[in-house]
Amino acid sequence: MKKVLIVEDNKDNLRLITYALQHAGYEVVPAETGEDGVLAAGQETPDFIIMDINLPGMDGIETTRRIREMQSTAEVPIIAITSYAMAGDRERILDAGCDGYLEKPIDPIRIVAQIEQMLTRRSP
Repeated sequence: MKKVLIVEDNKDNLRLITYALQHAGYEVVPAETGEDGVLAAGQETPDFIIMDINLPGMDGIETTRRIREMQSTAEVPIIAITSYAMAGDRERILDAGCDGYLEKPIDPIRIVAQIEQMLTRRSP
């Protein structure tokens, strides 16, 4: 079973993404802050990470950078999920180390397929 770390502070979004991924057969590790996300990434060694960008305290950009700095998680795929949709936000998020980008609101019917499509494109 593949393990996914979800870093999301909004409990409703976390519950929705968790349900969709668990229903598709993934083991989910939740984290509600960037700091907890960095710790969980190092301890759990997930197969991929779903990263909210607008987190309290350490935002998703800095959280992504710190996860990329750790040897054990430097290559783990990170997919950003965010409500940011301003010009340049996509590029800024991808430049920080995210491998993909999905905009909120999340479509619970399509979210797993969208994530798996991004992961497949990333694979060599």
